[in-house]
Amino acid sequence: ISDFDWSSIDTSHLPSSYKTNSQQEKELLQLADHFLQQYTHLCPDRKPLFIHPLNECGVQKFVSTTVRPTLLPFPDLYYWPGCASFVCDYLIMEPLKCPITPPSSLYSPTTILKYQRGNCFDFSVLLCSLLIGAGYDAYCVHGYATLEMCSLDQTQELCPLLRKPPEVPEEEDPNKYRIKYPLEPQSKFELQQKAKEKEETEPVQEEEIEEEVEVAMPKRDPLHGLRVHAWVLVLPGKRKVPETFFINPFTGNHHSTTDECFLGIESIWNHRNYWVNMQDCSKGCKDLSFDLSDSICWEIMFSESHEPSQSPTESPKKDTDDTVSDPSDALEPWGPEWNQCVHRPSICLTSLLSTAEYENPFSQGKKVILYDKAKLEKWAAYANGDGLVERLTVYADTERTEELEVKEWFKHREDLLYLREVNKQTELITDHFRPGHPLLLKAHSYTSLEPETGHTVEFYHTARVDGLWKRFENATEMTEYFMGREDFLHMRHIEFGEREKEMENAGITADANPRPIVQIKEYFHRNPEKPADEDIEERVFMVIDDIIQLTYHLELHDTIASKVVFCRVIGREKKEDEIFLSRENTVKYEPWSSEKHKNMLHLYDLLWELRAEQKELKHHVRDAEAEV
Repeated sequence: ISDFDWSSIDTSHLPSSYKTNSQQEKELLQLADHFLQQYTHLCPDRKPLFIHPLNECGVQKFVSTTVRPTLLPFPDLYYWPGCASFVCDYLIMEPLKCPITPPSSLYSPTTILKYQRGNCFDFSVLLCSLLIGAGYDAYCVHGYATLEMCSLDQTQELCPLLRKPPEVPEEEDPNKYRIKYPLEPQSKFELQQKAKEKEETEPVQEEEIEEEVEVAMPKRDPLHGLRVHAWVLVLPGKRKVPETFFINPFTGNHHSTTDECFLGIESIWNHRNYWVNMQDCSKGCKDLSFDLSDSICWEIMFSESHEPSQSPTESPKKDTDDTVSDPSDALEPWGPEWNQCVHRPSICLTSLLSTAEYENPFSQGKKVILYDKAKLEKWAAYANGDGLVERLTVYADTERTEELEVKEWFKHREDLLYLREVNKQTELITDHFRPGHPLLLKAHSYTSLEPETGHTVEFYHTARVDGLWKRFENATEMTEYFMGREDFLHMRHIEFGEREKEMENAGITADANPRPIVQIKEYFHRNPEKPADEDIEERVFMVIDDIIQLTYHLELHDTIASKVVFCRVIGREKKEDEIFLSRENTVKYEPWSSEKHKNMLHLYDLLWELRAEQKELKHHVRDAEAEV
C-alpha cells in the first residue's frame, strides 16, 4: 500500500472550477442524482453506480467532466499502444482502499499527471483522455476483474517478450490422387504389450500430476467476482480500429472482450455521456454486446444528437485551450440549454508534461515487472551511462533464483548497439547492432573479449564490397561466409599453427608474432557460364607444405571431379618470384577435360595466377585478424 498522503496535496493553484460548481454543473448533478434514483428503484439488487465522486478539492463532479480529451505533442501518443505504455510507465499503481467498492473520489488527469500515481480509475481516465484526444472511440469502464488484474500481479503470466509468434499451418496437398505409400508394418503383439504397460503406469502418473496441479494452482480468491476494477474500452470505427477490445491501464496490454480476466461491467462513460450495462454478466464479458445504441443492452443517461462531432485533427475554436476541449461542452442532456457551451478555466495537460518528463517516465528511477520465471526492468533513456533502457532476465524456477538468460536493450549508443543477449549457462554473449556501424557489424557473439577466444561476427553484407556476412575465429582457425559475390565464392576456411614459443616467452605481442598460416581453403558455387571442368569448386592453399590443390565442379551426369595439384619440387631451393613447373610436380586427374587443360603452358599461367592470389589471401587473413 502506498504511503503517499493525498490529503496533503496543494490545490491552491487549481482554478475556481475545481473548487466550485457552476449553475449548469449543479443542474447536471441533479439530473445525475435523478438518474441514479431511477436506476436504484428499477435495479435494487445492483451495486451503486460510480457517477459523481469527489474531486481533489472535495467537490462533487460528474465523471464525464473528468475525462479531458488531449492530444499531446509526441508522435508515439498518436497511437493507442504508445498512449497505453506511457500511462502504465508514467504512473505508480495504488490499490483501491476497499477492493469491492469504487473509490469515493476521482481526481482530475492534471493532478494525476503531476503526482504520477493513482488507482485503476485514475489510470483509466487519463488513458481515455489521451485516446479520445488522438481520435479513438474510447470509454472508461467500471467493472469487475480477477485478483491478479486488480493487484497488478503478473507472476503467473508469460512475459510478452517471450511469446512466440503463432505458427502458420502448412497447407495440405490438394492432390487426392497422389500415391499413398504403405506404413511401416508393426507387430500387434508388441502394441498390446505397450498398452498393458501404459495402463499399469497411468494411475501412478495421474497421482503425481494431481499433486503437481495442487501445488501449481493458486488458491481460489474469496472475493472472486466482487473485486472492482477500471479499464478502457475501445470501439471499432474511428482510427481504423477493426474490432472492439479492452486495454488494461495497469499494464498497457491489449485484451479481447472475451478475456476471462474481466468478470463484468457496471457502467462506461466518455467525455460526452454515461451508459449503464443492462446485460447479464454471469459468464463474464464474453457474451456482452457493445452496441451502445441498443437501449435494451445499454441504458444511456443523456439522449445523444446525431450531429457529427469535431475530429481531433480539426483546429479548435478560438476561446479554448490548445488541444483540450472543455468536457462540459460535449454533454447533451435532456434540456436544450445543455447544447450551450459551459466555459470554465481549465489546465492544459500539455503544459504539465514537458519533453524531459515524457522521456523520463519512471518517477522511481526504474520500473520492475515480475512474470512467471522472468523479471523485466525498465529505465528511462540516458538514465544509465551505457544507454541501457530495458533488461529481461529469464529464470529456471518460479522463485527466480537460477538465471538462464539475460537480454538487455540499449538506446542512443555511439556504437549503435541495441540488444545484448547473455546465455548464463554457456556464458555466450551476443551483441546486436543497428546499420551504420563503422565496421558494418550486425552481430557479435563471444565468451570473452580477449582475442582468439572464439568470436562469431555477422555483418550487413550488402553494404560490404566483399559480400562477407559472417566470420568465425578462434585460436586455431577462421571461417568466413560470403553472399552475392561475382566470383561465386561462398566460404573461406583458414587453419593456423602455433606461435613460436621462444618469442611468446620473450613477451613479444601477438601483432609482432602472428600465428603461422597452415592452410587456406575456398569453396565456390557453380558458375553456369563456365564449363564444369573450368569452374573451380574448391581450392586449397597448403601454405607451409607449398601445395596448391584445385577441385572442379561436376557436370550433371559426372561422378568423379577433375583435379589439379601443384606440389613443391623436392631438392630444389625455393626462390622468390620464381615458378618451377614440371610434369613431376604437377598431378592432374581430368577425365572430362579438353585438350587445352593438358597444355603445360596453360598450367604454368594458372600457377602464376594462383601464386599471386595466395599472396593476396595471406594479406587478407592478416587484415581479418586485425579487424576481429
